[in-house]
Amino acid sequence: MDTLVAESAKPARQGLKTPAYAAASAKAPIAPFTIERREPRPHEVLIDILYCGVCHSDIHQVNDDWGGSIFPMVPGHEIVGKVAKVGDQVKRWAQGDIVGVGCFVDSDRTCEACLAGEEQYCESGMTPTYNGYERDGKTPTYGGYSTRITVDENYLLRIPEGIPLERAAPLLCAGITTYSPFKHFGLKPGDKLGVVGLGGLGHMAVKLGHAFGAHVTVLSHSPGKRDDARKLGADDFLVTRDAKVFDANANRFDFIIDTVSAAHDYNAYLKLLRRDGIMVVVGLPDPSPLSAAPLITKRRRLAGSMIGGIAETQEMLDFCAKHGVAADVDVIPIQDINEAYKRMLKNDVRYRLVIDLASLKA
Repeated sequence: MDTLVAESAKPARQGLKTPAYAAASAKAPIAPFTIERREPRPHEVLIDILYCGVCHSDIHQVNDDWGGSIFPMVPGHEIVGKVAKVGDQVKRWAQGDIVGVGCFVDSDRTCEACLAGEEQYCESGMTPTYNGYERDGKTPTYGGYSTRITVDENYLLRIPEGIPLERAAPLLCAGITTYSPFKHFGLKPGDKLGVVGLGGLGHMAVKLGHAFGAHVTVLSHSPGKRDDARKLGADDFLVTRDAKVFDANANRFDFIIDTVSAAHDYNAYLKLLRRDGIMVVVGLPDPSPLSAAPLITKRRRLAGSMIGGIAETQEMLDFCAKHGVAADVDVIPIQDINEAYKRMLKNDVRYRLVIDLASLKA
């Protein structure tokens, strides 16, 4: 958070000069910048960032694919770090604690959603970790492609012992994005779960679905991912490029989680659900065709879900520690970020990229 300035620019006010990488404009390469982080206010915590996951949404926002991007932009909302300093009224955190910062760093705290612990649905809008503004409406937020960040104590997560820190970072987005709908819509042991897509989100859905006790089937266009799916905990694998697969598996699943962001036909997947089955969409594809017939003929449901609140995200982290669940990652130096984006666009990642911020501090 706070003000971003080019390395050669003179800072407008005193702050903690912090190395970072930023996009200067839409579709621009990610390049070195200096940002200013503030000293912690009474209820804030200063964090030295150790690792930051690379989410596909980072690419979308850098490219301004969704509109409204704010530049210069420091991406990154899967942050794991160590507490360096706390404000004088902070009670929950101490220097040296290992903490996480997810997709948002504040909310209005008063609306119905916030009071229910679902800050991600804040009715006046959550404050995103980057590419947004603080509650004052004018101070830009900057993310984890940097060496430190200052965050309100109420929006931090405790990283449990037992999860490797680099493998914990993607849990703060990909992990909670798949855990939350499983919990909210009641995935049960023995349920037949279909996971559409085996990428960053999909691989977490397989691991978490297995930990929930479901019978997990991966539905993928890529037959080469069959062995990976099995290793991740899947019980079965269907190649969806063959249209006959949909007829052969009609009415099979209790629950489908759709993690795909490319355009595809929801109707075909809905027909794989049994009576009263539910399909939850967590990807953001272009508009997809949708007919009422697959819904009404079997009383099926189509729903959406977005990340999770602070309490639920902490619950997810604790669940992952208990069940030995963590992301499969490829750790990279920040200097390789532009090549990393190209790899992601080519689906050349198994299954999540994570930046080691030591490469920026050196």
